[in-house]
Amino acid sequence: MDHILDAISSDSATAEDFAALSLPESYRAALVRKDDVDMFEGLPSREKDPRKSLHVDEVALPELGPGEAFVAVMASAINYNTVWTSIFEPVSTFGFLERYGRLSELTRRHDLPYHVVGSDLAGVVLKTGPGVTKWTPGDRVVAHCLSVELESPDGHNDTMLDNEQRIWGFETNFGGLADIALVKANQLMPKPEHLTWEEAASPGLVNCTAYRQLVSRNGGDMKQGDNVLIWGASGGLGGFATQYALNGGATPVCVVSNDEKAEICRSMGAELIINRSEEDYRFWNEEGTEQNPREWKRLGAKIRELTGGEDIDIVFEHPGRETFGASVYVTRKGGTITTCASTSGYMHEYDNRYLWMNLKRIISSHFANYRESWEANRLIAKGAIHPTLSRSYPLEEVGQAALDVHHNLHQGKVGVLCLAPEEGLGVRDHEMRERHLPAINRFRGV
Repeated sequence: MDHILDAISSDSATAEDFAALSLPESYRAALVRKDDVDMFEGLPSREKDPRKSLHVDEVALPELGPGEAFVAVMASAINYNTVWTSIFEPVSTFGFLERYGRLSELTRRHDLPYHVVGSDLAGVVLKTGPGVTKWTPGDRVVAHCLSVELESPDGHNDTMLDNEQRIWGFETNFGGLADIALVKANQLMPKPEHLTWEEAASPGLVNCTAYRQLVSRNGGDMKQGDNVLIWGASGGLGGFATQYALNGGATPVCVVSNDEKAEICRSMGAELIINRSEEDYRFWNEEGTEQNPREWKRLGAKIRELTGGEDIDIVFEHPGRETFGASVYVTRKGGTITTCASTSGYMHEYDNRYLWMNLKRIISSHFANYRESWEANRLIAKGAIHPTLSRSYPLEEVGQAALDVHHNLHQGKVGVLCLAPEEGLGVRDHEMRERHLPAINRFRGV
């Protein structure tokens, strides 16, 4: 891989130089093994340790198919789907790979006894397959994680509705936590050149997800003046939702768990903060079997205190089971709860009277379509939205990086250096970077 890294580090290497590079027969990758799927059986989720299940090993370079590209991965990042994969919850991802492998002769490549994970990357195109015209070897890119086939009509108005829609690196193999990744060429987008490799890799999944969930007409369709309740407002998803609310003229009501996270939200420009550790909301009893509506009302009263008596227009909901009943309750009449992820549990419970009789809407949201992803990345490239990277690990420590996210020991996003030998590389637009440096580094000191 040294000759590839030398070409990337060179300011004079041409597209022809990159096209002439020899590709290795194998490459280094973070993976889980099919033989390990039962290793955590009987353990509660929190005791399942990604450091035991995520391995860094050499894997064979797959065949490159039509419409695909190999990318030299300089940096990637941890998303919650990598945590789920590493602890084999709620199901083993090998079922996804088996089903995808049955689709065609080409997709059979993905059905392997190991799963190379990761749904973010920043890097350089090494080779493209037949039919690719937009990208050439040497292009500096980031990738969004939407993988679709688009052979049926269902996805042609919204690619997220394609009946073969998958998340790359989670429901497909050959993901971004590796030195080389296999992507569909239509996943590629231009790298924001004022960012380092690790900064450019980190927004991908969460930035696009937040854009669709809150801004897009497919999600919350946020408008100026909306009051937006954002759970985990300094986290991977919430940090972007907070920025989108502020940029779009809305008023974010930021829910955080400590003073440190509250300060991050204030540094982004948010003024209305609810610190859960101070308020000590108990939405569920200790057994987790019954909710307490009095606590929903207490949250609603706190929101009205902050907003001058107004209720919430849009709830940016992703914790799931723990908070969903409260989210439905505090939303104004005719308001919207947009939901994804459910990191605290998938089995949501809420009092339907508050939904049905008050004409509220629950809108499901899952990643973003091609257009939404491109728009979200464009805002990063323009410096209108900024990465939320707090720290990076080398690929060899990917298990620890995933554990940080699993146990919520992180702020914003946790990056992973793949081919990049150190942090701070990859910047070409230094003037623009200097203008935005405080915002780029906002999550670094926490």
